[in-house]
Amino acid sequence: MHRNYLILLLCLVLAACGVQASPEKKTVLLISAAASLKESLQEVKIQFEKENPSIEVRINFGSTGSLQKQIEQGAPADLLISASKPFFTELSKKGYISASHRMDYLGNELVMVTAKEEIEMKDLPEARKISIGIPETVPAGAYAKEALEHYGIWSEVEKKTVYAKDVRQVLSYVKTGNVDAGIVYKTDAMQSEKVNQESLNPDSYGDIVYPAGVLKKTKHWEEAEAFYEFLKTDRAKQVFEKYGFTVLTAGDEHVD
Repeated sequence: MHRNYLILLLCLVLAACGVQASPEKKTVLLISAAASLKESLQEVKIQFEKENPSIEVRINFGSTGSLQKQIEQGAPADLLISASKPFFTELSKKGYISASHRMDYLGNELVMVTAKEEIEMKDLPEARKISIGIPETVPAGAYAKEALEHYGIWSEVEKKTVYAKDVRQVLSYVKTGNVDAGIVYKTDAMQSEKVNQESLNPDSYGDIVYPAGVLKKTKHWEEAEAFYEFLKTDRAKQVFEKYGFTVLTAGDEHVD
């Protein structure tokens, strides 16, 4: 009787162990994205992970120029959302981006931000200091320089310009009073109630396009493709529109 009891107890223990499912190992998807996408893409990430519980999305935010260099130097990434079509096109021509999974995804606008309402675009030559992103690596900085040249004031403000590593640093300089004004994307200015903004003439700079694409070297093609397709859903588009972006694509649009 005692022996039978021990056998029964052992069976119960083994059965209990059998129903304890080991936690499912998630696939980690790495996305490199422009710093100006921080809030919007984080929200899209949360929605995607809810619908795809087996995938964990990690995002590396930075200036597009820095992200391009990281990718060319072999840094791990499965998908890229750039704030510069020229930088993205260069990566595509070098063979880093999938030809079948790339598109012009979002649009944006430039605004001048200040901590004081009385400063306007025409006043910048008299400003103490202004800030823009580094034109060579920060697309917003390149657009800003182009706009200032269009307005005919670049030669006057260049010597008093403080260059920033990305648009968020420009905003920080303005909010802390380190500079009188800065030029950033409209979507970034919307994230701060501490700055005033003035729209720049859209004819003063080129079209601001955010291309997105899957990297050829991804080791998680199925998961990267799933996120790429999720970007085209109405749920994702509504998030970006809420943050001030213009959604450009209705489907695949190859970037040449």
